[in-house]
Amino acid sequence: MSKAGAFDLASGVGGKIDKSEVLSAVEKYEKYHVFYGGEEEERKANYTDMVNKYYDLVTSFYEFGWGESFHFAARWNGESLKESIKRHEHFLALQLGLKPGQKVLDVGCGIGGPLREIARFSSTFVTGLNNNEYQITRGKELNRIAGVEKTCDFMKADFMKMPFPDNTFDAVYAIEATCHAPDAYGCYKEIYRVLKPGQCFAAYEWCMTDAFDPNNAVIWEKDLAIDSPVPWYLPLDKNHFSLSSFRLTALGRFFTRNMVKALEFVGFAPKGSQRVQDFLEKAAEGLVEGGRKEIFTPMYFFLARKPLSDSSDSTM
Repeated sequence: MSKAGAFDLASGVGGKIDKSEVLSAVEKYEKYHVFYGGEEEERKANYTDMVNKYYDLVTSFYEFGWGESFHFAARWNGESLKESIKRHEHFLALQLGLKPGQKVLDVGCGIGGPLREIARFSSTFVTGLNNNEYQITRGKELNRIAGVEKTCDFMKADFMKMPFPDNTFDAVYAIEATCHAPDAYGCYKEIYRVLKPGQCFAAYEWCMTDAFDPNNAVIWEKDLAIDSPVPWYLPLDKNHFSLSSFRLTALGRFFTRNMVKALEFVGFAPKGSQRVQDFLEKAAEGLVEGGRKEIFTPMYFFLARKPLSDSSDSTM
């Protein structure tokens, strides 16, 4: 597993965006949101641009602070964040019943941390679907470093319009990714289409409701945050200190904030880098507050099977 350093953080801010245009990209991204006067319909209409700008801007921060797997995890007492993330990914692979040699699709794969872990754990071939060019470039480099190019690859595409034939994959999963879809039904419909009949789709979803449709072909579902001895949001809580996740603590963030400020001042990091750090801090505070009030979970898990007899009007 790679560990991004200060230079990786500074050079990566902005992703594929020209470094001279990072500040402008930050301003355009912020305007999509309600706080800056953005409208929901505008966000839906421009979801590709909004999501690409976001991940171009934040990916190096995510990797620097969190690692290669951009998701939360249920966690046991005494378990490190890194260990809990791996176990979270192994749990998903086991629930899917993955078998060696199967073809698996990771929908919204980030830089590929989960797909590399799941491919090695289950001896499967995993394709990561991602519409962000910078994350795919970074993911391919990490595949090379890990020596998994033969079992792990990427496809640049919109998960609302997947470039795969019907019934292609033996299993499909998504980890905290389809919340970016402008239309959840349309995204799940595409997942259903590319999944082979009789095979399973599993996901961890960001949810703010316990509403459940009993007509869906769901094998089982549960908010895994409920039974987690350690709160899922603890790594982001400023009141928590951990040496193993030092960069996420209040002191670690203080050092990162000032390091980014200094790197931006001397020109190693592009103008706007500190603005990215600021909106990520605000997002973290919101997630922690939502977790404390138990009105939000990032790990609502469900497992669904596509019927053996497919029909055009079937729904997942």
